[in-house]
Parts: sequence; C-alpha cells; structure tokens
Amino acid sequence: MSRIADLKAQLRSPLNWHLAGGGILFAAVLVLGARFTFDLIEVGSSKSDELHSRQTQLAVLEAQTAPLRGLDKKVEASRAAIKEFMAKRVPANYSTIATSLGDVAVKNGVRLTRVTYGKGKPDNELTEVPIDASIGGEYTSVLRFINGLERDENFFVVRGMTLTGQQGGTVNLRLQVSTWMRPADAANAPANAEEGKDGKPGDTGGGSATPAPAEKNGGASAPRGKGNANPAVNKNKEGV
Repeated sequence: MSRIADLKAQLRSPLNWHLAGGGILFAAVLVLGARFTFDLIEVGSSKSDELHSRQTQLAVLEAQTAPLRGLDKKVEASRAAIKEFMAKRVPANYSTIATSLGDVAVKNGVRLTRVTYGKGKPDNELTEVPIDASIGGEYTSVLRFINGLERDENFFVVRGMTLTGQQGGTVNLRLQVSTWMRPADAANAPANAEEGKDGKPGDTGGGSATPAPAEKNGGASAPRGKGNANPAVNKNKEGV
C-alpha cells in the first residue's frame, strides 16, 4: 500500500508533470526538426531542378534569338545595298541601254544589227524590260559579248539565244535579254520599239534582223541553168 501511495504522490507532484511535459516537447521538437530538414532538402532539390530547367530554357531562347541580334544594322545595310544597286546598275533610260549594248558589241568585235524592246509588266519598284537583239561575229567574239553583257555595269540577264545562221567561223544569234527600269522610266519607251519594229540601238529606223552574208569574189553569183541570165542574149541566140 505504501508503494501505491508513493506512486500516487509522485504523479501528483508538479515537478514530475513538468518533466514529462518537457520530455514530450523535446520529442516533438526532434520530430519537427527532422521533418523540416527533410522538407528543406526536398525543396532545395526542387529549386535546383527548376533552376536548371530555367537555365535550359534561357539557352534555347538565346539560340533562337541569335539571328535577330543586330537586325536593325542588317536592315540598314540591305537598304544601302539596294540603294546603291538602283543608282549604279538600273538604267535610267533606253538610251543608256542602247549605249551599253553598243559599247559591249564594239569592245568584243561583234555586229549588233537589231534591237527591239518589249513591254514589261509594271511593278511597284522595278519593271522588267525584255530586249530582243540580233548579233553576228566570230564564235569566240560572240561568247565574249554575252559574258561582257552579263558583267556590264547596267544589269542584264540573258534569257535565251537562238542560232539563226552560220558561215565558216561566223555565227548569227538572236538573243533574248532582260533588264529592269523604274516604272516611270520604262513607260517612256520609243513608240516603234514597243511595236516590235527593227532598229539599231538608239535610233528609230528599220533594219535587217540578220546580216546577209557577203558573196565571195566581190559580186553576186549568177543563177545556174542552161540559159543565160540575160533575156536579150537568149533572144539573139534564138535568132541565130
């Protein structure tokens, strides 16, 4: 009975209750501390993964936007190049085209016998001007003419060529060439050139589409046949 009484007395003691409460609080603190540590580790790992993901997204965005860096300078450079092209390589009038064609022909020793200008389709910036030309000369000279035309200061593009005649080492070609002019300048084409008439560069007269080959021995050859080409001679023979 005395032991039971002592136990009851201990349970009723405030000190013992304080000690028990302190022990419970200490255990709770340990549990909460452990839980907080685990949560902190988990949050740190999640933050690290998120940071890595953000860094990857940033790298992808930088790679995608790299071509756009300095775009304003590229646009300015392109505008300057276009302006220079328009000023230097776009002919201002049809006389400039004719002069360029004639100069290239003379430089390379070919005959430019016909040039006509077609009506290009109007555009906002530039209008294409089709050119139909006939040239003749030595084969190598014709090749140099075509190469020189494509390298001329005025912008020319050779669209096609057709062999129209050949005699010895001389060839005659029909060229389809294009150049471009400002719409206002292209509208001032010569009337006869727009109608497709023949003419030398820069003039309005007619011309032969293909140069006639010169006859050998300095004169025209007489037609072949039994009779003489002169009717009067034939009549005299019949009288005899």
